[in-house]
Amino acid sequence: MPSGRITNMQDAQDLILGCLILGTGGGGRAERGLALFEQALNDGLELTWVDAEQITDEALTVQPYGMGSVAPVSKETTEEIECAGLKETLALQSMIEAVRELGQYMGKPIGCIVPSEPGASNLPEPLVAGARLGIPVVDGDYAGRCIPEEMQTTPFLTGKHGYPFASVDRWGDVTICKYTQNPHMLERIGKMLAVASYGNTSIAATPLSGKEMKEIVVRGTITRCLEIGQAIRRARQQGSDPVNAAIRMVGGWRLFEGSVMKKEWEDRDGYMFAEITVQGANKWQGHSLRVWVKNENHVSWLDRKPWVCSPDLLTLAYKDGTGTSNTTIAVGEQVVAIGIKGVEAFRTPFGLDHASGPRYFGFDIDYTPIEELV
Repeated sequence: MPSGRITNMQDAQDLILGCLILGTGGGGRAERGLALFEQALNDGLELTWVDAEQITDEALTVQPYGMGSVAPVSKETTEEIECAGLKETLALQSMIEAVRELGQYMGKPIGCIVPSEPGASNLPEPLVAGARLGIPVVDGDYAGRCIPEEMQTTPFLTGKHGYPFASVDRWGDVTICKYTQNPHMLERIGKMLAVASYGNTSIAATPLSGKEMKEIVVRGTITRCLEIGQAIRRARQQGSDPVNAAIRMVGGWRLFEGSVMKKEWEDRDGYMFAEITVQGANKWQGHSLRVWVKNENHVSWLDRKPWVCSPDLLTLAYKDGTGTSNTTIAVGEQVVAIGIKGVEAFRTPFGLDHASGPRYFGFDIDYTPIEELV
């Protein structure tokens, strides 16, 4: 029996609101997620998820996700695509085809789909892929937040390999990668395929048994996103603060409030790198918050002193409770910084040094747990 379901666009909007809080600026475009949900519901599909314990130990599970940069598409790239005469043959179906291609390559039926992260399109896409392929989707993911790399996942932490994997882009190009020496090479190869595909591709990877999946999955993510979104919507309807409603749901903190003063970014090596500076308002008047971005928000400074860093979450949200996207956040917008404790497995010495701490991302900063900072 399903443990949760999306039955209408209100449910879909609530789920994506929750994804935007856990997305920390990345995780794909909300418009794509909504379009996928709307098309699936119009087609009469049942969008459901199941508790991990409902998956048999013998089932073949796979992790599908979008690979690439969240940077805006440049005019030059658009012109190059037009000159190449490319047509989007798989605009909303590339992830479905990636799962199908991996199953065909492995020669056995896929028994479960595991979302990679709670992103505004990277969570809807696996749900829709599961519905269209008739494969159950587990209520969980492998990160507990949105991430830029393979190394910020629990399979990496536990020594699981991601190969073989299938890549399918929106133009219909298909690549099967049989083997990579380590997760760093898988990440590099995947990102280069995304760059070749003019920004993004869909990957189906990490074939694990149901038993292995249940040992490492971050449980309850889909339900959590839906409940966060519902709390935000109810707060709006009741005239209370939707940001506070989200913070209560995640057990988080209101870290900062102000207006975006500066945004500098570049699209490089298949990632969006950026720095966003927020000038404080109200009780934070006279203070500033700077956030370093690699697709998502990972390192921050309060008044030039190191502050909240990955693996803990720092989300910039609008005052109506909608989490921002690093693709579209703009100078002059009013935002609230929300802090959330990260998944404990990434806060170990190994997790910090090899996957998600500030030193992993190249900064000479000692990680301090968010609960100690605030």
